[in-house]
Amino acid sequence: MKIPIEEINRREFLRCSMLAAAGGALAVGAASGAKAEDLQSPPAANSGGCPRGKLGKLEISRLILGSNLITFYVHSRDLPFVNTLARHYNTDAKILETLAIAESHGINTIMTQADEKYLGILKKYRREAGGKLQWIVGINPDAANPAEDRENFRKLADDGVEAMYIHGAPCDGICARGQKDVIARTLDAIKDNDIPAGVGGHDLNVVKFCESNKIESDFYVKTFHHHQYPTAPKPEQLKGALAEIPGYWCKDPVETAEVMKGVAKPWIAFKVMAAGAIPPASAFKHAYENGADFVLAGMFDFEIEDDVRIAREAFAAASRRQRPWRA
Repeated sequence: MKIPIEEINRREFLRCSMLAAAGGALAVGAASGAKAEDLQSPPAANSGGCPRGKLGKLEISRLILGSNLITFYVHSRDLPFVNTLARHYNTDAKILETLAIAESHGINTIMTQADEKYLGILKKYRREAGGKLQWIVGINPDAANPAEDRENFRKLADDGVEAMYIHGAPCDGICARGQKDVIARTLDAIKDNDIPAGVGGHDLNVVKFCESNKIESDFYVKTFHHHQYPTAPKPEQLKGALAEIPGYWCKDPVETAEVMKGVAKPWIAFKVMAAGAIPPASAFKHAYENGADFVLAGMFDFEIEDDVRIAREAFAAASRRQRPWRA
């Protein structure tokens, strides 16, 4: 009996779908840790791996895993469905899988917010999967409750956080208001835990303010991307340090590179892809060549292998950059 081609196609589709579902179930089972003994440890780093630098006493991969895609602070400009899509794709199991993939390719550090839910996932990854990723956490200081801040930082350090920095969103405002005492005491409270303490910002004024006031941070986390992308802002649209529409997070990359030449502290560059508008090859090359010591990049699991390769090549090609490597 001759079977219609439509029936063959249907059967093949169902067969492939069932195989994919079975494979996915196995992967999720391994990543989600329903049973701790079923979780697999991250595989050893691939040959070549990811280059590293020093941040205080820490050895940090030059490419750091960002967390906006897994904590759902996705910059999607005027496309709100993108954030919803990320929420549906990055389940807890997929996040655990992504962490393992990052570590297998030589990324040894993730930067995230002090969010209990996602710190809980990181703890699970360490506890049940044997993960070794280091955690750098952005914090939001409470100017009115320094004692509470100090206690919160101690708890984060006790939980395994290896470094902390003042998150760029609050720090832009703190520096604009000239509150150097808030920054200084927050950094002191972090350092009391014997871990590196940094300062973050979108506004270049953050770096200028801290340097001019001789604030003793251990590193900077500063936005850095060029404006050579189709949706980049026009000169007349550069109204502030950042904007979601038109999408930019580094108002003046040329001045940023120039200012950072005179800064002796390590620099972690973030938003290097202008929240997805710039391809990694262009973004990483620009960051390393123009002075960044580390690149922070949000990545889906399927992007990690290529991005590590691109970072490795961009780092090697930046050997003649003008700013000395500070880490």
